[in-house]
Amino acid sequence: METKIMTTHKTGTRAEWLNARMELLAAEKELTRRSDELARQRQELPWVAINKGYRFDTEEGSASLSELFRGRSQVLVYHLMFGPDFAAACPSCSSIADGFNGIAVHLANHDVMLWAVSRAPLPKIQAYKRRMGWTFPWASAAGSDFNFDFSASYTEEQQREGIEYNFTREPKMERRQGKEDSGQSAEINCAAMCGTDKGTFQRERPGVSAFVLEGGTVFHTYSTYARGLDGLWGMYQWLDRAPKGRNEKGVWWRRHDEYGNQNQRHSCCDEA
Repeated sequence: METKIMTTHKTGTRAEWLNARMELLAAEKELTRRSDELARQRQELPWVAINKGYRFDTEEGSASLSELFRGRSQVLVYHLMFGPDFAAACPSCSSIADGFNGIAVHLANHDVMLWAVSRAPLPKIQAYKRRMGWTFPWASAAGSDFNFDFSASYTEEQQREGIEYNFTREPKMERRQGKEDSGQSAEINCAAMCGTDKGTFQRERPGVSAFVLEGGTVFHTYSTYARGLDGLWGMYQWLDRAPKGRNEKGVWWRRHDEYGNQNQRHSCCDEA
């Protein structure tokens, strides 16, 4: 008996699938080659010497930026959105950081230290780290200009005047008001999940910054923000290969320990 196929998606024979797959494979290989070239361009960026004496609170005590290298020559910092007035870290950053535990040990054995850095005080970070079951290094930059200097934190004055994030100047706060009133509540909900208000939440932003230590000098080599973090967001790399892709209507994810709580279904976090 012939089985009736119930789907609105295009179907075909195995031969038709293979032909289409080979066309896609050519495009995938071109993307891979282009990605390799972009990686080379990142590595060719000029290095900028760091002359500021940043200090961090870590589980091993106070540390300088150079001490975060822990004997390696390279450091990757994820600017994890957890402000000093937040009750909990950003759920979007948390979903990205869920992938750090398994990766950090491999990087540490390949001359690269991976750190998360936030402005929340260390006791808050430690409590949240225990809640999430994370083991990767996470430092507090409370009292430091570090996150401000690398475009991951902003003052209220900067926010009023329009911050520069992801190498783009955002409108002044009053010019954003119309957009806020239009029913776009994603950041409001995400702020609520962090136990703070939208304005405070928006003063922290996600990003990655890279540093190298050579000849006793620390150099800043690279930073990326917003959609530049997509490749580090593990769940999206899997969804992009799933039959229905990202299949999103708004923001759907939560912290990994909140999926069983139907009352925690909030939309959250930043725009592309």
